Amino acid sequence: MRPATADSAEVTIPVSGLTCASCVGQIREALQEQPGVSAASVNLVARQARVSFDPGSTNIETLVEAIRSRGYGAEAPSTRASLAEEQAAQDEAQLEEYSDLRQKAIASGVLGAAAILLSMPLMSRSGHGQHGGGDPLPGSLMNLIEAPVRRALPWLFTTGEETLKYALLLLTLAVTGWAGRQFYARAWASFRHRTADMNTLIAVGTGAAFLYSLAATVAPAFFLRHGVQPEVYYEAVVMIIALVLAGNALESRVRGKTSEALKKMLQLQPPQARVLRGTVEIDVPAEDVRTGDVILVRPGDRIPVDGVVIEGTSAVDESMLTGEPVPVRKEPGGKVIGGTLNRLGSLSYRATAGGATGMLGQIVKLMREAQASRAPMQKLADRISAVFVPVVISIAIATFVGWILLAAEPGVVRALSAAVAVLVIACPCAVGLAVPTAVTVAVGRGAQAGILFKGGEALEKLHRVDTILVDKTGTITEGRPSVTGIEAAAGFQEGMVLAAAAAVERLSEHPLAEAIVRAARERTLSISAATEFEVAPGLGASALVEGKRTLIGNQRLLESRGISVAPLAASAERMAVEGATPVFVAIDGSLASLIGIADPIKPTSAAAVGRMRAKGFRVVMLTGDVLSTAMSVARKAGIEEVIAGVLPEDKVAEVKRLQREGRRVAMVGDGVNDAPALAQADAGLAMASGSDIASEASDVTLMRSNLDAAVAAIELSNRTFRVMRQNLVWAFLYNAIGIPVAAGALYAAFGWLLTPVLASAAMALSSASVVSNSLRLRRSGLRS
Repeated sequence: MRPATADSAEVTIPVSGLTCASCVGQIREALQEQPGVSAASVNLVARQARVSFDPGSTNIETLVEAIRSRGYGAEAPSTRASLAEEQAAQDEAQLEEYSDLRQKAIASGVLGAAAILLSMPLMSRSGHGQHGGGDPLPGSLMNLIEAPVRRALPWLFTTGEETLKYALLLLTLAVTGWAGRQFYARAWASFRHRTADMNTLIAVGTGAAFLYSLAATVAPAFFLRHGVQPEVYYEAVVMIIALVLAGNALESRVRGKTSEALKKMLQLQPPQARVLRGTVEIDVPAEDVRTGDVILVRPGDRIPVDGVVIEGTSAVDESMLTGEPVPVRKEPGGKVIGGTLNRLGSLSYRATAGGATGMLGQIVKLMREAQASRAPMQKLADRISAVFVPVVISIAIATFVGWILLAAEPGVVRALSAAVAVLVIACPCAVGLAVPTAVTVAVGRGAQAGILFKGGEALEKLHRVDTILVDKTGTITEGRPSVTGIEAAAGFQEGMVLAAAAAVERLSEHPLAEAIVRAARERTLSISAATEFEVAPGLGASALVEGKRTLIGNQRLLESRGISVAPLAASAERMAVEGATPVFVAIDGSLASLIGIADPIKPTSAAAVGRMRAKGFRVVMLTGDVLSTAMSVARKAGIEEVIAGVLPEDKVAEVKRLQREGRRVAMVGDGVNDAPALAQADAGLAMASGSDIASEASDVTLMRSNLDAAVAAIELSNRTFRVMRQNLVWAFLYNAIGIPVAAGALYAAFGWLLTPVLASAAMALSSASVVSNSLRLRRSGLRS
């Protein structure tokens, strides 16, 4: 495997036939062996492999063949399919897998029941409990079943032993050659590559029992010469395969529910869009909408793609994407999002993005990438899975030898039964599913609440934080400030200065800039075009307006350019104490004006901060604003610790300082200035209303622009980590207890010996229990 380059491509390949963590390791190894591959990850739940590779060194077809060479199914992904079509194809493959497993499990179960009936005369003649400990069911249950069978089918108990054994042989061949074929084929493929997985355990266990039975059937005299009864295990072989298939089918069905949130998200986009072409309204598939098309939306319709309203007013329900329950008013100039629901009036809007490039497409892409990612906790499961199967096979061999050498009544049959039970009870599936199922369900549940995690690592990192740094503007406050006062310096007029400031700020994305532009428009001032626009991060901005260098920002910016703010310093202090942010304007090197801008705190901020502190978090407000303004906002929000007047690099420094103190820091921000701090923090949470770069630098994107969403993200992270831990503990305990019991650890003290059939039933239920536990996260009640 080689490092990624700028020309690297990435592909997601659907994979079939995955059963356990060992399978994941095999496929990852096969992909990493290919030239040009820089990274490869395989997700057991999503049944996908994500590969980063150099197109000049390898191609998708080669990667697909590498997967197939290990005995697994793989198909090159379609390059033209829409998001909905891709999901439909995945759903169809999932349903096909479940149907195939269910059909084989039912058929094998029926044939297994027939095998038990055919075995009853053989067990009856040798005496129950003399079947080497390998009766398919406990002796008392066999006695209970045998009586009615003997009355219903008396001829069965008079049939010759040889005839019964050959009938069982043919029946077992049918099951192993059809329903169980996949286990043996994949086990052989693993053997060829010197690896082993769950299929190896099933194949070796049932294969050993079958070969022993075959020898007892065709050469019974050999056994008798050595004082061993030529007993057969055909019914155990068939029932083991039936129960393993039933467990796989149950797991497949339950696993399909883990991606329901993703399916619901894709269903939000309507299949058709009403587009105005010239003067004619036509209905076209949503994926055929082009940027610039004018789209008409009636009340009750879903908005097909992203765009900007050009006519009409309405209230749009965005709760399915943002989790925000209150419909948002839309009017000309307002942005609409594909997949949201138009509640009231009719709208016409111009399409700006759709399909994979629209917000819904980006959310779905983020969800898929997150669900396919690996949480750090998965590394523990991977390390164990790498040695799991070889260790289990070694234990099975030791069990066989131990029963032969140490049992009070040594016998090959009982030794074989115990060894087979060890092989089939061991379950690497539960270990492999423990973490990815929890991640998949949590990512889907978070998306439904407007919380987008960028993978399992983000979920795990957020769980570990103990300190939360919160930006002020747009995070604690509304992020929609308004001008509360203007004071012009001597020789300048308020209107002229406000218009010049608006000309500069019209080119800025900062929330304070929007307030100044809005104030100028409300006063119907003429706003000139600005050129040579420059941003001073954390300080302000400057540009040429009508040939004059106009500077707008905080006191530090003006003083760094040699401009004194002393004439307006007292007014600035008064504004700050009242909770407004003082913004200075200078024109051609002279102080021109002071503008007061107030940004009220969001109604949910104080309660959210209270919940953070109640959970034991240290909450700190970071802001580039002056200390007096920051303290006023902090008091209203219930925050005691404030760090004011910080530049972007200062925010990063504060994060590093806390990290040096041993703190695990989460940063909640909204804006360009927060991006470096979001990236430096142990966990970065970005409000979706902020800039794109802020979201890219973060681990979590909050579609609801309030601190409640941050608290909900932390709560979901904590619950997910608990479920991951429960799953791993259960998977390890199951194997740690089940394998010794199957080996006969309790036989000397209690006379308990697990039969291979019961062992396979336990294995079948173990992985389904892990998936079911993860599904509890779907019911997580996230407060918002």
